[in-house]
Amino acid sequence: MTEPQAPPALQDPHMQAYLAHVQFEKRLAPRTLALYTLDLHKLAQLAQAQGLPVLALQVAHIRRGVAQMHSSGRSGRGIALILSGWRGFFAWAARQGLVPHNPVQGVRAPRSAKPLPKALGVDDAVRLAEFHQPNADPWLEARDAAMTELLYSCGLRVGELVGLDAAPSSDASRQGRGWLDLDAGDAHVMGKGSKRRTVPIGRAAVQAVQAWLALRATPFGGVQSARLDAALFVGQRGQRLSAQSVWLRLRQRSQQAGLTTPVHPHMLRHSFASHVLQSSGDLRAVQELLGHASITTTQVYTRLDFQHLAKVYDAAHPRARKKGQ
Repeated sequence: MTEPQAPPALQDPHMQAYLAHVQFEKRLAPRTLALYTLDLHKLAQLAQAQGLPVLALQVAHIRRGVAQMHSSGRSGRGIALILSGWRGFFAWAARQGLVPHNPVQGVRAPRSAKPLPKALGVDDAVRLAEFHQPNADPWLEARDAAMTELLYSCGLRVGELVGLDAAPSSDASRQGRGWLDLDAGDAHVMGKGSKRRTVPIGRAAVQAVQAWLALRATPFGGVQSARLDAALFVGQRGQRLSAQSVWLRLRQRSQQAGLTTPVHPHMLRHSFASHVLQSSGDLRAVQELLGHASITTTQVYTRLDFQHLAKVYDAAHPRARKKGQ
């Protein structure tokens, strides 16, 4: 992160006193002090534009400054940080009896648009799901292939994936763990808020899990080995795989598959939701499959779906193509 450039000295004596306060009494780091100074420069510029002393600024002036920053392209997060600096200055001024109230207290920055979830294109998702590492350890390869297929086939959260047991049991049910019913083609998972849901498993994922189960117990002396955890996905010591390990293995696998974007488990969940919505258009079904309590959470995928449609339009519509293409 680059250090902020030192701004010219502030002329307002009250601002100078405030900066001395935060420097010597609050003992702010030099970089933080420089950021505070930059914020106060913006406040001084706002006051100058209004033809007022800084301490005469009112709520309406602060709101006008926020609107100007927003219209100039500054992000909601950036504005919120500036307002925080201004709020601290006026809070100090109120304690000193310099202003009757803090004009920034009730002012909030505009909400930043939520970033779209990162999803793979269909071709890349299928490429990753079908990838097999040549000359890899068969045990690790079978496990990682099954994990990848389940994440993409079922849209599981990584916590739900590592919480799966190899077989249903009263202990698993009591402790909030999930399991697979391969005969029925279902995954029974425990989601957020301790809510259970059942998700269908695709044919390719069923086959991948069956291949993994055929090898899962072999390094530990069989399914009854004391070294083998009840978990569906275990590490090389026989214990339940951690979420961090899944992240690392999937990232490595996506790089080996030649994908330009390092893939993490939640990206496959986003890909699952986006691709099902593209094919079906059934938002309620996607909500149920993902285990979202509110349809509002699921609606973000309609934005991804619109982006997909826009790309199709740009590629296919005669009026969208540029001349010479």
